[in-house]
Amino acid sequence: MADRFPGYDVLAKRWTQSWNEQTRQVIDGRLSVPNVSRFFSPVEWQTLGAVCDRIMPQPMHRPPVPLPAYVDQKMADRRLDGFRYAQLPPQGEAWQRGLGALDQEAETAHGGRFHTLSPEQQDGLLRRMQEGRLTGSAWGGMPCKMFFDHRVIPDITHAYYAHPVAWNEIGFGGPASPRGYVRMALDRRDPWEAAETSPGKEAAARRKNARVG
Repeated sequence: MADRFPGYDVLAKRWTQSWNEQTRQVIDGRLSVPNVSRFFSPVEWQTLGAVCDRIMPQPMHRPPVPLPAYVDQKMADRRLDGFRYAQLPPQGEAWQRGLGALDQEAETAHGGRFHTLSPEQQDGLLRRMQEGRLTGSAWGGMPCKMFFDHRVIPDITHAYYAHPVAWNEIGFGGPASPRGYVRMALDRRDPWEAAETSPGKEAAARRKNARVG
């Protein structure tokens, strides 16, 4: 995938007027999360890591965002969403039950735990979960589709886009404190925001350089 914001690094704003001390402390905390488990068992940790790799594949040219550690931190610190669907158990229990059920489904379908399967096999099981077609006893009555829609997807994707690496990819300037954002309309940006390089502009520039050469 082409770099939409070449050379952009949101951390360069650290000592500018864009961020205050509270913002710096929050981001430092996110960058220092250890890639170890405090909540999940070693078996659950392996399965969670494999699920994160399929839901949010990451490029090989940089260190990955530690998604399992972020999900684990949320469960260990009991950072609740403020609501819960009646069909789902509390978030930590939902994750533990869902990971165990996914391993059971993997054993039944392919003879191995989820993290040992091929990417295609893993994707097939996740697709069946998304469609509500996993019915093993380990689910314990928890709807697999609700687990996918309201735990797997939001917890993993929110973890990814809470990290500065993801902000670089989308050109996000980080928290709006204290500077704030002014130009909020579509296709407008503040002068301190990253400028996107579109594939069309890159191609036009290459053609122009070729003619000049």
